Amino acid sequence: MASGGEVMKNKQVILKHFIDGAPKESDMVVKTSSISLKVEPGSNAVVGKNLYLSCDPYIGSRMKKFEHPDFSSFKPGSPLEGFGVAKVVDSGNPGFKKGDLVWGTVGWEEYSVIENPEKLFKIHHTDVPLSYYTGILGMPGITAWAGFYEVAAPKKGEYVFVSAAAGAVGQLVGQFAKLMGCYVVGSAGSKEKVEILKNKLGFDDAFNYKEENDLDAALKRCFPEGIDIYFDNVGGKMLDAVLLNMRLKGRIAVCGMISQYNLSQHEGVHNLMNTLIKRIRMEGFVVFDYFPQYSKFLEVVLPLIREGKIVYLEDITEGLENAPAALVGLFSGRNIGKQVVLVARE
Repeated sequence: MASGGEVMKNKQVILKHFIDGAPKESDMVVKTSSISLKVEPGSNAVVGKNLYLSCDPYIGSRMKKFEHPDFSSFKPGSPLEGFGVAKVVDSGNPGFKKGDLVWGTVGWEEYSVIENPEKLFKIHHTDVPLSYYTGILGMPGITAWAGFYEVAAPKKGEYVFVSAAAGAVGQLVGQFAKLMGCYVVGSAGSKEKVEILKNKLGFDDAFNYKEENDLDAALKRCFPEGIDIYFDNVGGKMLDAVLLNMRLKGRIAVCGMISQYNLSQHEGVHNLMNTLIKRIRMEGFVVFDYFPQYSKFLEVVLPLIREGKIVYLEDITEGLENAPAALVGLFSGRNIGKQVVLVARE
């Protein structure tokens, strides 16, 4: 923990109480506490000045009361947590020194004491925007890379469908698929996002699921020969419709189910018989399992960014006090691209 030394005011986003349903701004409050910028002698901790925070759907899930061996609820009265980019201001860990740039789990606050800095990733490449380490070069990037290449096991020329395709993960999956020579269609929740998918991100086609009365018909229109790979970010009715349109030996990479996160009663899936008839492999995955492959991931993605072969859209909200609104906006699709909160400039 931190003690002694310079004491600073520390603005924090605090969870007021456990929630039901989707998060609301009123479930959070911005308060100011104080923090020492020095770690205790003998401590292994790191004190970081937070520069960028990542808004991700799982944060809403952790605002609910639940028990799970791998994930824990946030504690009411304490700051939210999530992935972020920080600058080390003091360190008791020999692996980090003052001035180092890192990304990993930090508090939703201006300064964080990070008790387990071994889980942080040191940032060595600063020729790209630092905010990218909340997105394309951070957790969402590894998620897209692992889910597409490792789980879905794509082949050139296959037919790929991506839901929530304009989000932090989906926009990358679509571009990875295009680089492999696949035919790619995405779904999104607005006309503007559909245009971005087709005109900025290079998708072959896209549709607004909110304007489709029959998702099965929409998929048959876009994939008359069926789908080889479905990268699922939404679950629910979309997954059910996709199961009717998968090709023989198709693969479904289950990355997220945002349509279900805030329902008290989850929707059932009715078309699972197709997994048997069509020999479909459906596999869920969690990004943490792939963190050990981070250096391999960077070797693939950094050159694509530097050579302009991949585009990454960010939706940056400025100011920690605006973080609650940015988080809430995720669940109504208000953001276009990766939702980031700028806390401080270096």
